[in-house]
Amino acid sequence: MIPVKKSGAKYSAIVAISEELKKRQTAGEDILFLNRGINAVVNIDLSQVIPLIDFNSPQIQVYPPNNGHLHLRKSINQSFFHNKADIDNIFVTVGGMGALDLIFKSLQVSKVWLSENYWGAYINALKINNINQGFYKNFDEVLNNLEQFKDSALIICDPNNPTGNKLNDEYLLEVIEKLDKAGIIVIWDSPYRKLFFEWEEDDFYTKLLNFNNLIISESFSKSVGLSGQRIGFVHSTNKAFNEELNIKLLYATNGINGFAQVLVSKLLTTDVGKKAVSEFKRKTTEDIRKNIAYLNKKDFLAEEFYQNGNPIGIFVIANKSFDELLTKGIGSVPFSYFTTMPKEQADEYTRICVSVPHDDLRKFFDKF
Repeated sequence: MIPVKKSGAKYSAIVAISEELKKRQTAGEDILFLNRGINAVVNIDLSQVIPLIDFNSPQIQVYPPNNGHLHLRKSINQSFFHNKADIDNIFVTVGGMGALDLIFKSLQVSKVWLSENYWGAYINALKINNINQGFYKNFDEVLNNLEQFKDSALIICDPNNPTGNKLNDEYLLEVIEKLDKAGIIVIWDSPYRKLFFEWEEDDFYTKLLNFNNLIISESFSKSVGLSGQRIGFVHSTNKAFNEELNIKLLYATNGINGFAQVLVSKLLTTDVGKKAVSEFKRKTTEDIRKNIAYLNKKDFLAEEFYQNGNPIGIFVIANKSFDELLTKGIGSVPFSYFTTMPKEQADEYTRICVSVPHDDLRKFFDKF
């Protein structure tokens, strides 16, 4: 018998839901997969980008530098930080999940605090890393009880997963500034933001460089539609944290996939790459906006979750239960997987992905 070190983490229930929906589809049912967290309006068109890549180059065929190829880190600095970051503070990772895992492994904190509506994977990643978690209702609660959050880290995801709620940027910066001054670590994990903002005009990440106790976890899965490439990055200005992160990055990955790094760099810096990203974002966000407007007009949107912001993310909360949606062939995830709300109340809602073709979403919801 092999002894096993149990973490207490659970296999994703969302994966199990997908497997059950696929069985129904195979049996002949017409299914709309709104349970998945991927952009499915269109794929990014890479046909003009791939010819720019030399597959015989050392960048593809040889072990990459531990913290990522220089050309990619420069590209990230340009696109996210308007060339105002120190590229030595940028570390390329295996997607956003890999970034978070490395952050959790490198932090010495008593607890990591999550929003009361949170991405379920946070819980399991923290359990695997043997870190306690707590929950905060809103930022007013946090700012009025700063002592409670000392020696801790607090995750901010905006637009939020699961609700898609987007708060005001100036308000967010005010909150982060107060937390930073109080010595509370902020983990900025917002992989959906860059899908909705023009990279050249958005200076939010540049403003985040002002905070010494802030760690950025970022992914290219949503913003350029490359979840299959599993690539993201971590940024921090804290020297001690970066040194430990770099060591753990080495022994966890021995370098990140060279092709993925070259591909993302081409998307960020070349004319054809920027055009491909722009078209992907335009088509995706156009249908997302149409879908949210339709759901709101037809009273499917749970408006109580958007009193202090606006739903603009790839997810929203619907005021229909999992079973109600399934009777119309719509896949979703019970909201109880993402919230501290009592299960009986939470199961009246579902999280749905609205990054699907508008005509498809309308066809299924019109069945109601």
